[in-house]
Amino acid sequence: MNSDAILTIIRSSGIAAELREPETETIAQLIEVREYKAGETILAPGETGLQDCLLILGEGSAEARSKSGTVLGNLKPGDLAGIISFVGGDVSQISAVVAAKTDCKILALPRIKFEKLLPTKPAVAYYLMRGIVRSVHGIARQMDKKSEEMKSHLYGQMGLY
Repeated sequence: MNSDAILTIIRSSGIAAELREPETETIAQLIEVREYKAGETILAPGETGLQDCLLILGEGSAEARSKSGTVLGNLKPGDLAGIISFVGGDVSQISAVVAAKTDCKILALPRIKFEKLLPTKPAVAYYLMRGIVRSVHGIARQMDKKSEEMKSHLYGQMGLY
């Protein structure tokens, strides 16, 4: 994957919404591209392969599943994963398995590389983190909406609505 493709994916992910082009290019230089075949696990509780990396789906499709196998969501190019461990959470807090549905390319931003920006380019780090927070908020809103739909359906079936 070339640098132009990486830049396009970063821009489409929304995490760079407030970054200027040179700042987006700075982030792109920190990216490591990883490839996964359909069916392979990209991220799972307790696994340390991509621990402490922010993941951006670059190409292909993936799905997030609960430990019991329930599909929590489908990821498309530009979607994020690995947010908890990237922002400093314990890897044991990861509760979903992310698996490739098709062959995928993942853009991995290692936290250690990102943290090196803090002393020299704090604005880049600040605006990137704002983009991550907005992404998490969007995920939470989607999950709330799904929860409300399920409640409505369930209560409707029971004659409570």
